[in-house]
Amino acid sequence: MVVELADPALDRLFRALADPSRRDILRRTLSAPASVSELAERYEMSFAAVQKHVAVLEAAGLVRKTAQGRERLVRAEPAQVARARAVLVELERLWEARFSQLDSILVPAKE
Repeated sequence: MVVELADPALDRLFRALADPSRRDILRRTLSAPASVSELAERYEMSFAAVQKHVAVLEAAGLVRKTAQGRERLVRAEPAQVARARAVLVELERLWEARFSQLDSILVPAKE
């Protein structure tokens, strides 16, 4: 995988993951879907604030909202979580290779 750093979708993905409340909402909805109301009960913030967090996650493709009666269920999108992981793994490989190159330059060879 080649990491394309100038990718607006990738920017949205990591911007969404930058907030601890959004990461927690994502974590909760990975195991089971939850209504926005159920999610809002778990946080010391307004219902509207939780809705905004869900909207950011949805715009990044990390969750999907579906109507079930009068409620909106929030479900995590594991494929997007996997994409974030793959990007991080690729960046880790890149940096490990760079550190290895740096080691070969800085650490004298044993004779």
